[in-house]
Amino acid sequence: MRQTVCERTTGETTVRVEINLDGRGCCDMDTGVPFFDHMLDQLARHSLVDLVVRAEGDNRIDDHHTVEDVGIVLGRALRDAVGDARGIRRYGHSLLVMDDALSRVALDVSGRPVLVWNARFPVARVGAFDTELVREFFNAFAMQAGLTLHVATLDGFNTHHLIESVFKAMGRALRMAVEIDPRSPDEAPTTKGVLAASA
Repeated sequence: MRQTVCERTTGETTVRVEINLDGRGCCDMDTGVPFFDHMLDQLARHSLVDLVVRAEGDNRIDDHHTVEDVGIVLGRALRDAVGDARGIRRYGHSLLVMDDALSRVALDVSGRPVLVWNARFPVARVGAFDTELVREFFNAFAMQAGLTLHVATLDGFNTHHLIESVFKAMGRALRMAVEIDPRSPDEAPTTKGVLAASA
């Protein structure tokens, strides 16, 4: 069963994530950050990963801790659900267009976390949401999930569209990477024989 529940409580946030890699993209988000909930919905829907996220944080200060800590817990949940990575395709990529926005995401479920970030957003806020937090989320997610992750915005002028295209592209790339390869369902996709942080 490629599903798990992961929880984390600190002095700043309480986060719970339920994940099922073999789902249909069902999503139920409540982080207290409405725009972020909308983006997580896109991630779930386009990855076909079932995802439930609950977060309570110190939003009276700002949304930074909540967004970053959801990235941490979601990354840990993904890593746990992937397990030893046997049978997965491992690599995923997406070039995704949304109106004026064009974004590219490429990833490797490598166990060696790296974030290469070349996404640019023209304005600092979408409604009440701080656009700097998009990178914070993806960095926390990649580090905890063990992803080598490259993200770039290639064209566009509407910041909402740019951010949404990144989350959708991430979903599509993730779907490709964690799907079971029917030609090699029992093998780890590496010549080392194992995918891990030390491999």
